[in-house]
Amino acid sequence: MQKDIKPELSTPVEKPISSSQRALVELRSKIFAGELAAGSDHLESELATQLNMSRTPVREAVLTLESQGLLELRPRKGVRIVPLSADDMAEIYEVLTELESLAAERAALAAYDDAELQELAQAIDDMDVAIARDDLDAWAEADDRFHTELVRLGGNSRVISIVHMMSDQVRRARTTTLFMRPLPTKSNEDHRKVLQAIKRGDGDCARITHRSHRREAKKIIVELLQKHRLRFL
Repeated sequence: MQKDIKPELSTPVEKPISSSQRALVELRSKIFAGELAAGSDHLESELATQLNMSRTPVREAVLTLESQGLLELRPRKGVRIVPLSADDMAEIYEVLTELESLAAERAALAAYDDAELQELAQAIDDMDVAIARDDLDAWAEADDRFHTELVRLGGNSRVISIVHMMSDQVRRARTTTLFMRPLPTKSNEDHRKVLQAIKRGDGDCARITHRSHRREAKKIIVELLQKHRLRFL
């Protein structure tokens, strides 16, 4: 099969973090940690006090988090943290599965060399180390890096944008269920198979392997959310 032209990958430029960015990071962290519980209601002034900042950056962060599906802004009622929904997660995983599988195929056809795939390989190595140490938090962080880098290597800016918009909801569900699921050794094996397919330039194998991997992750998380729905909804 003829190789696609390698996508031009942009290198992010680090900039000083703004108040609105800090508010975004801290609010997201509180949602993931359960400090802002699913289904709870909050005034923007309350959130601003918690973060020790003015309401303007908090409002900007709230609007971003609303677009990502983590909360909803209700006129005259403040902010509501959106509950986890097994049905919503199933739909989100269906979309992410297809988009990430497309990215895996495009990455395989782009003919990247080993140096360009180093970050992807390093994320897998870090996941293996985390599993050996029984450190699921470190595994989850490395898993995030793998999926983010895979989508970046796919080189489609619209896929990157859509996946980024949905990733926080997946991350939140995974954080909630992380310590209930089996040790993710199979996930690491799948990631390595995807990497090997990309190195061989086998787009079909990369796409099919990643699709199977994401479908299995969907099955595990959705079943756990359904089983523990009274706790998380």
